[in-house]
Amino acid sequence: MSKKKQDSILQPPYSFNVTWENLLEDKKFIKVFLSDILEEYVVKQRWYGGKASKLKYIELREYFKIQQKGEVYYGLLLEVNFEEAFYQHYFLPIAFVTDESFAEKDRILPLTLNEHEGFIIDALNLEAFRKLVFERIATAEPNDLTRVRYNKSLDFHDTVYESSRFMGLEQSNTSIILNERSVIKFFRRIYADKNPDYEMSQFLSERKGYKNTPAYQGSISIMDSENVNVTIALMQELVPNDGDAWDFMLKELNKIFNTLEYKQINVRELPQTELFARLNIRDVPPEIIDWAGLNVFLKLQTLAKRTAEMHIALGSEFEDTAFTPTHFNGDYEVWLKNRLLYQFQNRLNTVENNLHRLEGLSLNLANEFLERKNEIRKRFVNFDWTKLKGERIRVHGDYHLGQVLVQGDDFYLLDFEGEPESTIRDRKVKQPPLKDIAGLFRSFHYAVYATIFTNMDNYKHSQEELFIAGELLYRYFIGVFLETYVTLIQEQNLNIGYRQERIFLLEYCMLEKAVYELGYEMNSRPRWAVIPLQGIMSIINENN
Repeated sequence: MSKKKQDSILQPPYSFNVTWENLLEDKKFIKVFLSDILEEYVVKQRWYGGKASKLKYIELREYFKIQQKGEVYYGLLLEVNFEEAFYQHYFLPIAFVTDESFAEKDRILPLTLNEHEGFIIDALNLEAFRKLVFERIATAEPNDLTRVRYNKSLDFHDTVYESSRFMGLEQSNTSIILNERSVIKFFRRIYADKNPDYEMSQFLSERKGYKNTPAYQGSISIMDSENVNVTIALMQELVPNDGDAWDFMLKELNKIFNTLEYKQINVRELPQTELFARLNIRDVPPEIIDWAGLNVFLKLQTLAKRTAEMHIALGSEFEDTAFTPTHFNGDYEVWLKNRLLYQFQNRLNTVENNLHRLEGLSLNLANEFLERKNEIRKRFVNFDWTKLKGERIRVHGDYHLGQVLVQGDDFYLLDFEGEPESTIRDRKVKQPPLKDIAGLFRSFHYAVYATIFTNMDNYKHSQEELFIAGELLYRYFIGVFLETYVTLIQEQNLNIGYRQERIFLLEYCMLEKAVYELGYEMNSRPRWAVIPLQGIMSIINENN
């Protein structure tokens, strides 16, 4: 880090002749807090998203107080600047405690204020803070025009605080369970705009009555110094569940692959199906049902129905311009192609620089990817998007099995923040609904290969045979899902294009998603690079 401790005005132990209520007005404290303390604290947090970059310095962009009677807490909006010439904003609520036994592992800074010894901690560790936030939302007035704004859904009637606890380990946010009935998610990485998760949650559950997402209950936002509404927290219904659809699918697939041995199935004799062919369950050959079982296909039909209902709700608005459907045009085409070409070049460089980490099928596919890079690039750019007849709407944006909760035989969709690498503006661009479907199909593909990689030693078939079986099963999953999804979408008159257009969009969006995934796998776990590479080449080879 660029600022050294010896450059600070003060050295530990830190002591200030100022009250907690006025601490952030003390310039000496701010300097040492930002340079010596937060630079070390922030980079160690799970929610910190800048681990791949080099931190340069932290600025306190602004702060606000949350207080009641004698309780005073600060909300900090931090600007983290990086040596790579970009920055990120983070939200950190802080509190001052004097109890030496409290939050020993979560202390940010020991200090003395007017001879009162204590510690600055993340305020979310303090139940009194969590209680105060809940009560502020529960008693929020409509059309709040204060700087710190609390919003309550008209359908939320829980007003008495009972209990709170952390939900569990999260990567980018911090969620608290309240009264065992609600969940409040504090956004750590923040943006100079309303968070898409807040916008989509409120729109779907409160304005459209969509039942299969956690009901919107309330939110907290701050009007920053530039009069921009910045979302800080989102409160929703706590949905009792059996885990997420990713874990469900892994268990189902493990049973399905074990059945290959149990029923002595020759994978090379299983009936084939065309990619993107729409299939009723009665269209799935008996050999496939006998192998995979009926349950997984029935579940896929239910998931397809819930997904279609989400898109129908998102495409049914005609007043709020943030959600009204629109058509494809030249502006969208330019935006999309520029974005994809930049990403594609980035992934090419990553593959070229990491070829030495690959072997076997992964290496063969990576070499084919590099040899055919011009062909793939043309698939991204040689098309006139204005010819498409379908509609663009607000979509989930990062739709995969991990964003779906299982509740008995039903599914709940959640986490509408959007693609982590995208800017906040890009996350709100209206997209073809099939972009979400492509993301989910890529998640099916991942689940197939993750099951094989994780349980390889338990299966009697060779890896090559398992890959063949997995790719075949994946096509049947897609076919059954598509039939239910497209039928329901068309019944409700949401225009997702004619058949040829739908297949083009699915191939395009799945190709985009697989290229996006390739960067992560090449950098983090090269063994898994076979999954996006297989996805890329299967699409490229489908029409050849």
